[in-house]
Amino acid sequence: MKCRLGCAACCIAPSISSPIPGMPNGKPAGVRCIQLTNDNKCKLFGKQERPAVCINLKPSEEMCGKTAKEAYQYLEELERDTITTAKLFC
Repeated sequence: MKCRLGCAACCIAPSISSPIPGMPNGKPAGVRCIQLTNDNKCKLFGKQERPAVCINLKPSEEMCGKTAKEAYQYLEELERDTITTAKLFC
């Protein structure tokens, strides 16, 4: 599956704990990545500075859904579940 152009749900919904150029402390969940253009394209795509989590995230029907809104909701839920699970093991 290929990314849906202009979606950018994966660049907004999840948190990123590693540094991003322009965001040295990473990115909180729900915050638009500073590396997104106005038309929702990644300025770092294909570049060495792109965080490993972004490089390794592959689009899937489950994650992307049928619309950008569905993708955002799925990733938002995944973020919440990840935080809840992490708290259980701390």
